[in-house]
Amino acid sequence: MRKIVFATNNAHKLEELRRICGEGFEILSLRDIGCTDDIPEDAPTFEGNALAKASWVKSRYGYDCLADDSGLEVDALDGAPGVHSARFAGEGHDDGANNRLLLEKLSGVAPEKRTARFRTAICLLEGDSAPRYFSGKVEGHILEAPRGNGGFGYDPLFVPIGFDKTFAEIPGEEKDAVSHRGRAVRALLDYLLH
Repeated sequence: MRKIVFATNNAHKLEELRRICGEGFEILSLRDIGCTDDIPEDAPTFEGNALAKASWVKSRYGYDCLADDSGLEVDALDGAPGVHSARFAGEGHDDGANNRLLLEKLSGVAPEKRTARFRTAICLLEGDSAPRYFSGKVEGHILEAPRGNGGFGYDPLFVPIGFDKTFAEIPGEEKDAVSHRGRAVRALLDYLLH
């Protein structure tokens, strides 16, 4: 079984990655390797943040490592919150605060102007090889009120194109088939398995 560290302590992301990768991989979290560091994420791009996290773990712990950075880009907000998605409402705030701020900023914006996309960039560092990147995105729109109890982050507000349900209303395996992270992880798996 191939062992690889996923540079996260986000239980939701870890669960998604383990579910998509399936058997054949032992995916370790930062906690699993004893890393309690608060890894800086201050790059202006998703790829830059993914590389920063993977490099931090690889240089300090020596493990082959992958890291992701994901976010929501809302067209009416000129691409915000983007790389600041997790901290949109400020440090120490939670998903609920981020969602409330997003709805506040979109107040009065017509439904047809609430287009958005989720993006994920994954950086893989293995051995002495140069970093490899895998990406995924999914287009959709932002609702005027949250729906659903599943998922995390902005999932209760985001309806992907072709669906009438939010990511928070779609079962995990179905979400994995169309989500930004699912697409990026499948590209990663295609590389790792071939």
